[in-house]
Amino acid sequence: MITRRSFLTLAAGTVGSGLLGATNAFAMEPRYRLAVTGWDIEHPSWPASAPPLRIGVMTDIHAVEPWMPARRIGDIAARLGALKPDMIVLLGDYVNALRPRFVSRSVPVREWVAALAELSAPLGVHAVLGNHDWLSGEAPSIRRAFEKAGFDLLENRAVKLSHRGTPFWIAGVVDQIVSPTAGIRDLEATLDAVTGDDPLIMLCHEPDIFRVAPKRVALTLAGHTHGGQVYIPFVGRPGLPPQYSGDNADLAYGHVEEAGRHLVVSSGLGLSHMPVRFLVPPEIVTINLRGVGTSGLNIPLTSEA
Repeated sequence: MITRRSFLTLAAGTVGSGLLGATNAFAMEPRYRLAVTGWDIEHPSWPASAPPLRIGVMTDIHAVEPWMPARRIGDIAARLGALKPDMIVLLGDYVNALRPRFVSRSVPVREWVAALAELSAPLGVHAVLGNHDWLSGEAPSIRRAFEKAGFDLLENRAVKLSHRGTPFWIAGVVDQIVSPTAGIRDLEATLDAVTGDDPLIMLCHEPDIFRVAPKRVALTLAGHTHGGQVYIPFVGRPGLPPQYSGDNADLAYGHVEEAGRHLVVSSGLGLSHMPVRFLVPPEIVTINLRGVGTSGLNIPLTSEA
């Protein structure tokens, strides 16, 4: 039988746990934590004799204060650069189209782009835009700032690169929420210049397009979902929109393999709608793409930066 004393102890512990959880979700996790998440992916289109390709990913920065000021963006960019990726990709939503009351200041484009100047990789920095970038009206400013910074903005376009003698393609699809030709027509325009059988990596903001991507796309990289920002064990991700439920629940976060094609969705860095993250910390991502049967780079699955 539970005594009054044990009941009060249990109640105090429950309240204390709730307060600690709330503090973590609203103060600590969104603003101070940073996870480094690694995925090791083998694909037959990448030659087994070739060195692996290491890709660094940043997405969904949502540059606003107090949650993602320019100084923190610069620190995160430096942390990703220190991981020595061969190539860095940026997957959109650099700004926030919404102005909820918890935002004290929107960080101007010039400030957060200057903070991203910490990014450097042998094969360059490649980017796409997200729905917030367009809906905020900042897309033209971002395009100009990226060009000045030397970042390659891929909008329904593909370029051919080479990693230590291994040629491959990287393509970027325009944001599917704002595109008037969303879906197949954007894919066709993006892949029109792709020739041969060299490996193909596709950048997009929303992961939905993965379902209709052709088989020749070895790896698709996306953000947008924020991993729901909240994950409750045995319940799931209640903050996700309906399109990421049921058969599409696997598109919400992480690594998906389907019919020999691979997708990695990052939970990103910033916040949208509500200033909360719970068991979905801000993250940067490293991906090790290698040939079948070759050894990986021993990237830790998840660590704290």
